[in-house]
Amino acid sequence: MKIGKKPVNVFKVKNRRGYAAICDECLTEGDTKEEAIDRMVKAIARVERKILKK
Repeated sequence: MKIGKKPVNVFKVKNRRGYAAICDECLTEGDTKEEAIDRMVKAIARVERKILKK
């Protein structure tokens, strides 16, 4: 899966009940794969806004 041009890895976390997503040095967690991906989209947007401010 990709967000823009960045690859996203989504996987089941063994010692937790949900899923995690990793992309561009960001880690998000959610109860479902979709929730983890939605949170990742928000995290990537935050990082990009922070970079553009500089």
